[in-house]
Amino acid sequence: MNKSLLGRSIPGDSLLHRLDARVKFIAAILLMVAILSTRDVRVMAVFVVWTIALMVISRIKLTIILRSIRPLVFIILFAFLLHVLTVDGRTIVQIGPVAITEEGLFSGSMTALRLILMVVNTSLFLTLTTTPLAIADALESLLAPLRYIRFPVHEFAMMMSIALRFVPTLIDESVKIMKAQSSRGADYDTGGPLRRMRGLVSILVPLFISSFRRADDLAVAMDARCYQGEVGRTRLYTSQLVMRDVLFLAVVVSLFVLVFVSRTLLPTVSGIMSMVF
Repeated sequence: MNKSLLGRSIPGDSLLHRLDARVKFIAAILLMVAILSTRDVRVMAVFVVWTIALMVISRIKLTIILRSIRPLVFIILFAFLLHVLTVDGRTIVQIGPVAITEEGLFSGSMTALRLILMVVNTSLFLTLTTTPLAIADALESLLAPLRYIRFPVHEFAMMMSIALRFVPTLIDESVKIMKAQSSRGADYDTGGPLRRMRGLVSILVPLFISSFRRADDLAVAMDARCYQGEVGRTRLYTSQLVMRDVLFLAVVVSLFVLVFVSRTLLPTVSGIMSMVF
C-alpha cells in the first residue's frame, strides 16, 4: 500500500508537468476513448510510439511508471486469457475441450495492450505529473457550465480535491497502524480467509477512528478560516492556456480523429492495393 501512486505526483519540470491541467484532463479522456476504439494494428503501433514518447518527455523513471500498471495486472491477464480461450478461429493448440487459436491470441494481445496503454497514458497525465489540487481545479473549470442547472460544481471539485489529498495520508496511516499492531502481536496475515478478516478488524477500527478525527479537524479548520463555499471566493493562482497547450491538444485530437478515419479509410486503401497488385 505504501507504494501506491494514487494521489501522489512526481515533481518535475518536463513538458507534461508544465501543461495546463485542463488540457491533460481532456487529453486523457480522448486518448482513453481512442485506444479502446482502435482495431487496426498500425494505428495501435502509433499509440505505442506515442506512449513511449510521453514516457521519455515526462523524465520519470520507468520503474515508477510501471508501478501504475501493477494494480491492474490481474485484470489485464484475465482479459488476455478470456480472449485466448473463447475466440474461435484457426486452432494452434488443442487441450481437451479448450482450443487456443491465432485469432484468440491476437485479440487477447490487442486487449491487453489497450489496457496497458490506457493506464500508462492516464497515469502520465493525471497522476504522475499533475497535483491533486490542479486536477480538482481543472475539473471545476471543465464542469463550470453545469452551474446553470444548479449542479454544485465547486463543492464536487472540493470533495475530489480532499479525497485525492488524503489518500496518501490514509495509506501511510494504515501502514503505521499495521506495524504498531504487529509489534503488539496482532495476527492479520496468516491463516485462512476468515481468520485474516477477523485479524483486519484490529487495523480497520483504528484507521476509521483516525479518518473521522482527521475529517473533524479539517472541518474545524475550514470553519475557522470562514470557508463558505464558492460565494465570494477568489483564487491565488489562475491558469491560462498558452501555445504549447493548444499545440499539444491539437496533436491529441489528431490521434483521436485518426482512429475513426482508419476504420473507414485504411480498409478501403487495403482493398484498392490488393486489386492493383
